Amino acid sequence: MYKILVVDDEEKIRLVIKEYASFEGYNVFEASDGMEALEMCRQMKFDAIVMDVMMPRLDGFSACKEIKKLYNTPVLMLSARGEEYDKLFGFEMGIDDYVVKPFSPKELMARLAVIIRRNSKESEKEKQLEEFGGLKIDFAGRNVYVDGNKAEMTPKEYDLLVYLVNNKNIALSREKILTDVWGYDFYGDDRTVDTHIKMLRNSMENYRTHIVTLRGYGYKFEE
Repeated sequence: MYKILVVDDEEKIRLVIKEYASFEGYNVFEASDGMEALEMCRQMKFDAIVMDVMMPRLDGFSACKEIKKLYNTPVLMLSARGEEYDKLFGFEMGIDDYVVKPFSPKELMARLAVIIRRNSKESEKEKQLEEFGGLKIDFAGRNVYVDGNKAEMTPKEYDLLVYLVNNKNIALSREKILTDVWGYDFYGDDRTVDTHIKMLRNSMENYRTHIVTLRGYGYKFEE
């Protein structure tokens, strides 16, 4: 059972997250501020941390920085502030995801599952090959097969497919895809994502329907 630490100075938010996380089968621990969270991390290793930014005594960013010195525990940051600067600052510090309040508890659980799976050594061993019918992704060899035939993909097409698969069933905005796949120093726009999605779908042939277009927002990989 994965151990999750929920850090927020608002008890109601902690209770909501705990209720949903417990339902998903996680063993949930709570901390009311960054200082308490840091002390708990010194005593126990968690599989993931959900942490608010604005807290008394020690804020989320500072707590994350100190915790990362102990363990490379994946961190999902919560904040009422959605400015690009705050998100960039968080990702530069090594957080794994950033969710703006108010949030959907179900989406939060989906994102939490993604970062746990991504950082789990056990999952990495299992994820040498992933299949969706006749679509097979060989992670070790960086190859994709369509009905037994190797698909000819550019490196960026492959990276995009892997990113979508690692975040399957999660709605992803064009901006987030551009940021996570191309990086912050890329000077493109949303059309770059659309163009590569079109190329990727062509490479996937009959399995192109796994990539669903979310009109006016972005894309989602559905199993």
